[in-house]
Amino acid sequence: MTGTERFEDIKNNIICTQRERCGIGTLKEKTLHAVLKDYYAPDKAMQEIPVGGYVADICTGEEIIEIQTGNFDKMRGKLDCFLADYLVTIVYPIPKVKYLSWIDEETGERTKPRKSPVRGSVYRAFYELYKIKPYLKDPNLRLCFPLLEIEEYRLLNGWSRDKKRGSCRYDRIPVSLLGEVRIQQAEDYKMLIPGDLPEPFTAKELGEAVNEKRETAGKMLHILNYLNVVERCQNRGRAYTYRKCLF
Repeated sequence: MTGTERFEDIKNNIICTQRERCGIGTLKEKTLHAVLKDYYAPDKAMQEIPVGGYVADICTGEEIIEIQTGNFDKMRGKLDCFLADYLVTIVYPIPKVKYLSWIDEETGERTKPRKSPVRGSVYRAFYELYKIKPYLKDPNLRLCFPLLEIEEYRLLNGWSRDKKRGSCRYDRIPVSLLGEVRIQQAEDYKMLIPGDLPEPFTAKELGEAVNEKRETAGKMLHILNYLNVVERCQNRGRAYTYRKCLF
């Protein structure tokens, strides 16, 4: 069974179990988190393990895997505790393709899923990585970005007239696993910089090359410079320029 087939099997089992119990998204653990936890640790004896006053999503004995679907601010305490004694992999899912469905809170009626024009990317994950920047140099830390097709369900409870702006996310259901990006060491970040991008380059030029905003590319370059993956060169006008460091 391939990884994609195994992911599909796990997803279907969890969704069926949740519907039998009380419906999608109504359990304390959301669907996306549950599917990823079973995918990265099929042995449930390795799940929800107490470690140093915290509960690790997955602990193999030598490695801890944390499934982080939200704000990285909450990771700092766990990283302080875990990194001293374990290899730690943070799994942060990227919604590469997203279908959006709206739920009426009063009637429970759901709209048909519609494809969102917004595509997730690994580059936007650097806004979260910035929150754990001091930990990124730790040789025990690994990053894993599963690229997913997902269905997102949101409640029609926002402040705008159509109740969509400011609405709450109800649940995310993974549809399929499209790929995976892993960062095991500092040099692996170089894969995120196109090989045909002329050096030195600015944040704007990098953003254009990877189809991201200049601010997103700038956040990434700030971290890569901190990790000595890139180095600053002479300014070009008012803009910093960068080139990849040799390892």
